[in-house]
Amino acid sequence: MFIQNKCMVPYCQNNAISQIDENGCLEYNKGYCIDHISNPGKIKEEIYDYIIKNEKIEGLNASGLIFSGIDFSNKRFYGCNFTNCSFLNIHSQKIVLRMCIFDFAIFNDCNFIHSNMLFTSFSGSTFTHTLFTSSDMIQNNFNGIKSYQSSFDDSDLLNSRFISATLVDTSFRNCNLKRTLFYNTDRTNVSFKMSNSREAKFSRDGSEEQNDLAFGNSVVDGGIL
Repeated sequence: MFIQNKCMVPYCQNNAISQIDENGCLEYNKGYCIDHISNPGKIKEEIYDYIIKNEKIEGLNASGLIFSGIDFSNKRFYGCNFTNCSFLNIHSQKIVLRMCIFDFAIFNDCNFIHSNMLFTSFSGSTFTHTLFTSSDMIQNNFNGIKSYQSSFDDSDLLNSRFISATLVDTSFRNCNLKRTLFYNTDRTNVSFKMSNSREAKFSRDGSEEQNDLAFGNSVVDGGIL
């Protein structure tokens, strides 16, 4: 289920946050965002508790929440919305994401090792000291992200997009980059060593930058190893 209800405050464009009924199930009725709901503290704790207790989570809208120290390992999320959320010190493995939205989220000191993500959007998000190593992240949207000292090593990024991303001290070593788009990226000390970089697209017009990156698989911005 993928439902996005707008906040019922007329001038507010935020999404309404999910509420949990007395039976511990998600409600899909119209409501208010985290800024306008009458009992935000209670709602936050209910959502945290719901995620902890359930392995499969569908249609959850947690926009604007802060998640700190919560274990997402082996959780499966379908059609969930985490827009504008903050994730701090999240150490999880084997998380499954399908058609989820993490646009403009913030990730600090997180790891999602051995995860499986499909048709999921991280557009405009910021990653600092975050690991996605050894993961399958197929056809995902990383457009406009800012990534600092983070790693996508040993991952499958087939058909994913990093258009207009800022990548600093970020590693894509031993990755499948087939049809992965890096148009208009700003890259500093980014490694593509042992990845099939010739299968990725770094420019729309096949410019010199594209040709340079196409020769050999061991590539670090600023030179070929």
